[in-house]
Amino acid sequence: MKEYDFTLKFDLPNIDEDPESYIDALYEAGCSDASVGIGQTGRIGLNFIREGNSAVEAVSSAIADVKKAIPEARLIEATPDLVGLTDIAEIVGCSRQNMRKMFSTHRTKFPPPVYEGNVALWHLTMVLQCFKNSGAYEVEDRLIELSNAAMQVNLSSQMRELDPKFHQNLKSLLA
Repeated sequence: MKEYDFTLKFDLPNIDEDPESYIDALYEAGCSDASVGIGQTGRIGLNFIREGNSAVEAVSSAIADVKKAIPEARLIEATPDLVGLTDIAEIVGCSRQNMRKMFSTHRTKFPPPVYEGNVALWHLTMVLQCFKNSGAYEVEDRLIELSNAAMQVNLSSQMRELDPKFHQNLKSLLA
């Protein structure tokens, strides 16, 4: 079994309820391998260090355990997934300036961002896979696997907001 370090953030069912009231239930439901963050009203974050045969298994079992403790909790985000250049630089161990230069110089080889505004955002798994394939940076396979699992969770979670008819039309347009 491998160990995976990831964070899950949830919206709580009752914004007025003290998030601390869920800590015992989370522990009893199997989240004893998580550090719980309760700093934001109506939200709870859990940083897991969980063992699993795969990242998907580790992340899925953690989500299931949280849902056992707080059935109405709504997953907001799984990390590591969306990252900016500063995050990428930190992960691979270089300066932000170096990463910016690499992005500017090799823009066509860099995966396209999923959001481009004042700060561009990428799915970490896409960037890490690009680095691994090019040999630009040494990348741990476990981090690629974990960031891919987090991306899959986030995209699946976002899909619940889509209008099914519009989504079908989009699938055909984007194929």
